[in-house]
Amino acid sequence: MKLAYTPTITGRAVAYKTIDVDGVDIAYREAGKTTSPKLVLLHGWPASSHQFRELIPALAERFHVIAPDYPGFGHSGTPDPETFEYTFDNLAAIVEKFLAKTGFDRFGLYIQDYGGPVGFRIVTKNPHVLDWLIIQNTNAYEVGFSEAWGGLRNALWLERSEKTEKAVESLLERETIKAVYVTGSAVPELLSPDSWSSDYLLTLQRKNGRRIQMDLFYDYRTNPALYPAWQNFLKEHQPKTIIFWGQGDIFFTPEGGESYLKDLPNAQMHRLTAGHFATEDCLDYIADAILRFHERMASKGDY
Repeated sequence: MKLAYTPTITGRAVAYKTIDVDGVDIAYREAGKTTSPKLVLLHGWPASSHQFRELIPALAERFHVIAPDYPGFGHSGTPDPETFEYTFDNLAAIVEKFLAKTGFDRFGLYIQDYGGPVGFRIVTKNPHVLDWLIIQNTNAYEVGFSEAWGGLRNALWLERSEKTEKAVESLLERETIKAVYVTGSAVPELLSPDSWSSDYLLTLQRKNGRRIQMDLFYDYRTNPALYPAWQNFLKEHQPKTIIFWGQGDIFFTPEGGESYLKDLPNAQMHRLTAGHFATEDCLDYIADAILRFHERMASKGDY
């Protein structure tokens, strides 16, 4: 009897894989032909590659797309924080080795929220790996911090203690995670509750989850000190860049998005009536804009 259909990983199909990187199981999503231009998607807090679950297939016919979960996030392994330092330096080092092991030695890069500190560390260290850049609600300028950072910037970053940790514990609650998603959205009915439920259960409720996230909250203080270097990188290398900025982001101000244009005057800016996770309710617009942007680059020989 002839079989009617055998599935294959082609076209828009997404494969869910795991690879060992320095003893840590890194889960990732991958789609598209390996011969297509490579595109790396780096997720935000407290999300995972689940954040890109619909964007990946929307881009897979044009790109070879890959999106890892950081250690301690999503379906990746959770090294013991007593022996593994949850810092942005370490996350970047793991992701850099992950990309090398999966054959992504030169690529376009999509960075959102935590993806910025991770991605900027990688490309400022090795500028040759970056083909082009997609920026979506990730901060690289002091003016980009909203008032939501007060408990971190004005207390925890100055002195980590039981008292200052307790003052920001509410950031780790399910209702706060939901607020991160829905704040700023023009049509919150378009946002799937699976997103914040997934983040809360897979990342925050795992063993040592709250300790890990508090370690990263504290280490985030190292990022502003690197902003001048990241800005200099953008000014010097002028990567072809498209920016999507949810104007109602609970964490990052519209001014933070506009600041990129000082260093990247030729960047394409898209101001969205959306919040922190704009791919939740602006997916079609973002995917179409990325595809058109890359097509223009290719037609001009810029890619």
